[in-house]
Amino acid sequence: MSEYRAVPLDWERLDPGEALRRSNAFLEHLRARRTVRMFSPDSVPAELVRNAVEAAGTAPSGAHQQPWTFVVVSDPELKRRMRAAAEEAERDFYDRRATPEWLDALRVLGTDFVKEHLTAAPYVIVVFEQVYGLGGDAKRKHYYAKESVGIAVGFLLAALHAAGLVALTHTPSPMGFLRELLGRPENERAFCVIPVGYPSREAVVPDLQRKALDEIAVFL
Repeated sequence: MSEYRAVPLDWERLDPGEALRRSNAFLEHLRARRTVRMFSPDSVPAELVRNAVEAAGTAPSGAHQQPWTFVVVSDPELKRRMRAAAEEAERDFYDRRATPEWLDALRVLGTDFVKEHLTAAPYVIVVFEQVYGLGGDAKRKHYYAKESVGIAVGFLLAALHAAGLVALTHTPSPMGFLRELLGRPENERAFCVIPVGYPSREAVVPDLQRKALDEIAVFL
């Protein structure tokens, strides 16, 4: 069992003016982020993706257990198999399992069962939640695993955007096929699929507006 050990905090307090400048710049940068479904086949430097994944790994996690695995797929054949399995599941979802209310909510996004982004994007990052830890034959409980992985995905999206890349959060329904297809162990459960690359020249995005600050926050 690991014991508590402390080290000095490495931190610099910014001048208020510089802090506000950085804060405003970061906000404006993220305001420009959009979910993209139309990808260019142009190659992406692998280091950009590696850096983004490493940035995601700096996210806080319950009991510092870091219960995530990022599987970065670039192999065309593997992406083709992922797409085929995802489209099979999604066709059933759109045709049979989705409620009218759910389909109505999705209508503004213009989505359907066709998932071309899984083969068009040069990289597809499949994020897995480690539901519990494995140590030999013993299982180790993970605390707040889903919440921790969600935070890490947020870091990942911000890092990809900072690198000038576009991405999409895709959650095939169901996602169980991904664990077997990608050879992951029994303690891992697919959390989301993130195609990554540059937008195609013809890329368009839905005409959507984000909620204003006073609609999402309460300051007391």
